[in-house]
Amino acid sequence: MIPADETFNGTWPFEPHYCEAAGFRQHYVDEGPRGGETVICLHGEPTWGYLYRNFIPDLAQHYRVIVPDHMGFGKSETPQDRVYTLQTHVENLTALIDDLGLGDITFVCQDWGGPITGAFTIRHPDRVKRVVLMNTLFGYGGAPVNPEPSAWFRWIAKHYEAGTLDGIVGELGSTVLSVMKIVGFENSGVVDQTWIDAYSAPFPDRASCIGAIEFPLDVHLNRFREYILEGLATGNLEKVRAIPAMLAYGMKDRAIRPENAIADFRALFPDAPVNTFDDASHYCQEDIPHILVPLIHQFIQMNP
Repeated sequence: MIPADETFNGTWPFEPHYCEAAGFRQHYVDEGPRGGETVICLHGEPTWGYLYRNFIPDLAQHYRVIVPDHMGFGKSETPQDRVYTLQTHVENLTALIDDLGLGDITFVCQDWGGPITGAFTIRHPDRVKRVVLMNTLFGYGGAPVNPEPSAWFRWIAKHYEAGTLDGIVGELGSTVLSVMKIVGFENSGVVDQTWIDAYSAPFPDRASCIGAIEFPLDVHLNRFREYILEGLATGNLEKVRAIPAMLAYGMKDRAIRPENAIADFRALFPDAPVNTFDDASHYCQEDIPHILVPLIHQFIQMNP
């Protein structure tokens, strides 16, 4: 867990806030005007809110911007006695949203932020006003997909079967850039020592890496399936379909096949805009924030 006052040479200047409603100390950023539109930005593997450092200042000029760190990431606590699954992360998010009394939410999400948003939305569609997906799967579209695992999940399978996964993902304090490159990081121009420090700081030892180890295993071991099916059985898919949505996709993605993500999105939101970027990667927030932030603002304004 990163110290509360760490700013990484001023690149993360946002006041820390903490919530313990989910039974652990969860960090979140809360910037921008109260009483207006609420935007929640969700990160994925193996990052934290720092991924949105170039989004927050501009978005917070217009909206209340909430950026949580998932359990086991960033400035949030990494409890060793908790289960790290899609269901747990959704329950944690729900507890935070309830504690802050948030509604009419616009989700901006990437990687694991997409399934977390999807699982929350199908259970609470009346609390979600808009959805912006970036290099992720919302789920629930039901479209036929290419079953061949992506490069990232082939790598996960190889090292899980060999018993070497923990020795690599469990050492993110020194391997975070290498792991992000396997997932699909491309923009080496943003990498300096401060960047390395910011992304490696949450992972000083193997125990602190449990969240990052368990995220891909939730897919590889198919542990998330039952929770997805339960959401389909008990949620309101038609209400979800009516929510304004937008997809932005960096096509150099080695974690989630672009064709699968686009097919899933179009099956659920057939009339919603899809924006593709040939030179952007899985971590599109690092590649093209100058394009994505105005695009998000325009989308919100066009869907009041």
